[in-house]
Amino acid sequence: QVQLVESGGGLVQPGGSLRLSCVVSGLTFTRYYMGWFRQAPGRERELVARDARIGFWISSAYYGNSVKGRFTITRDTGKNTVYLQMNSLKPEDTAVYYCAASSVESDSFSDYAYWGQGTQVTVSS
Repeated sequence: QVQLVESGGGLVQPGGSLRLSCVVSGLTFTRYYMGWFRQAPGRERELVARDARIGFWISSAYYGNSVKGRFTITRDTGKNTVYLQMNSLKPEDTAVYYCAASSVESDSFSDYAYWGQGTQVTVSS
């Protein structure tokens, strides 16, 4: 049974930081591309970041324009965990954040077969 379990969300003030974690089980972690998506109320699900190479090393990563320079995706293969470090948070970053796994390198949420339950991030003063 494949499980993706996110944690690390919460309430943070503008300009603050959070680190989201996603622990993956039930699949071969090194054979999947990992991505982070987010969805705010009334908006479509948006790709935030994804890694661009499977295996033991991430050679590069893709970031949405709205988070580029502020968010960083990393993975710890030994812990089957992918992280999203979020810095300089803005109110418009408020959303439910989901991690997801895909067997192909893709920006489309429809290519991600496995999803976590989501974790709420709220940026507000």
